[in-house]
Amino acid sequence: MKVLVTGAAGSIGRALGRGLADLGHDLRGLDLVEQPAAGYEHDWMVGDCLDQETADRAVHGVDAVVHLAGNPDEDSLPAALESHAHTTASLLEAMLRHGVDRMAYASSNHAVGRTPSGAPLTTSVRPRPDTFYGTAKVAAEALLSLYVDRFAVSAVAMRIGTFADAPETVRQLSTWLSPADAVRMVDAAIGQPAPGYTVVHGVSANTRGWWDLEPGRAIGFDPQDDAERFAGSIPLRPEDDVENAFVGGPHVTSAFVRPAF
Repeated sequence: MKVLVTGAAGSIGRALGRGLADLGHDLRGLDLVEQPAAGYEHDWMVGDCLDQETADRAVHGVDAVVHLAGNPDEDSLPAALESHAHTTASLLEAMLRHGVDRMAYASSNHAVGRTPSGAPLTTSVRPRPDTFYGTAKVAAEALLSLYVDRFAVSAVAMRIGTFADAPETVRQLSTWLSPADAVRMVDAAIGQPAPGYTVVHGVSANTRGWWDLEPGRAIGFDPQDDAERFAGSIPLRPEDDVENAFVGGPHVTSAFVRPAF
């Protein structure tokens, strides 16, 4: 399958450059940086997917779009919406023009970050963003749902937890997504036939996990890694209880409160 990966120079994009290529996919990378990431050397584009001409060139000739691009940090509300919702709309419009019917979207746990922890986290909980970043992810998910219903495309919103080579905090023993499981998740997501809209939790099979993995398994994403093997090396910290109280961890604290404009 020919796959466009936006934000290909980012941490998840680099993992996909290695892993999806090993699974036989032909990759095209799009990012703002000039130097191609490994796995994308033969098909690398520099540009902003918010630009429609760039989006058209990037989407032309591919079978699926993996949309990772966007500012991973908190910003003003207009900037967050542009970075996450507007770029998603730009790519969806380009997909319609070029007959591409599959998107795997990097949503975030911060779309439901204000959900208290403890009970099993299902994908059917109401949107409870913890930040403007999370709010923009909710808006992008709504766009995916709209385009699925209007145009019979396939969209999988992947609510990613903590992507890293290894967990670093007690909370991350529950929320960790390993690089290998990220590849498994995206491979399953781009294989979904149209039409259809699915939300899955982007976490590994963590012993301490309380996120429902069944929606992912239903589309063929069966995570294999477990953060528990790192538990002995992670020190306890005073802020652990606060971070574990909500899905979004530290993003629910006053440190992330800022004016909308």
